[in-house]
Amino acid sequence: MKRRRRVRNIPFNKIVPNMITSGSVLCGMFSLILTYQKHFLPSALVLIMAVFFDYMDGRVARSLGGSSAFGEELDSLADALSFGAAPAFLMYARYIGIEGGMPGAFGCAFFALCGVLRLARFNVMHVTGPFQGLPIPAGGMTLASLVIAGIPLTPQLAVAAMIGIGVLMISTIPYGNLKLLRRGNINGMKALLLTMFIVSCFVMLREKASLALAGIYVVSGPLGFDWGHWLAKSNSEEEENPAEEKR
Repeated sequence: MKRRRRVRNIPFNKIVPNMITSGSVLCGMFSLILTYQKHFLPSALVLIMAVFFDYMDGRVARSLGGSSAFGEELDSLADALSFGAAPAFLMYARYIGIEGGMPGAFGCAFFALCGVLRLARFNVMHVTGPFQGLPIPAGGMTLASLVIAGIPLTPQLAVAAMIGIGVLMISTIPYGNLKLLRRGNINGMKALLLTMFIVSCFVMLREKASLALAGIYVVSGPLGFDWGHWLAKSNSEEEENPAEEKR
């Protein structure tokens, strides 16, 4: 008589964050499909939705105490798809195409490779404090924002944009980490000013707002401006558990 296997129930607090991460995976796949069908604007908007899922799964995991090794691996795979492969393919289909030749294919592959390398480096190094290199969600969002803003790019400029952002991702340039902020350690006045600035960008710039905001964050690293430090009330010694942070 066969012994019945005991099924180990997965705690609810671990299921919910992984379900949110799965939303990012779905966004990446939907973006690839929409790009293939030449629906470039919807494809880019779906990638912006993936940024929301990527942010929320970490917040929910920390609030529920549901962080796990499985969730960390799932998150990295989701990021590689939604912010590496999908935006690179979107840029290739929208701006480069067959006429871009091998340089176009190389630029697309280079961006995706740099994103994967950055994720792998984060998983093994776990550096606390500011991000080391441009986070891959910011890189993917920047490419998607170019399409949303309707910026006309030649194949050469599109390749240059992907290579430039790819280099920033694998660099060691520090970028502000807003996920290290605590609820009670945020400067309320600065947070209000930042919120008003973001809203103003969307009111005045409309479809170009996401590109402007992404561009500001991209250049903040080389300029040495740390958004997390600027928003904090004080220089707290307490750090987030690196295993619970998202790229």
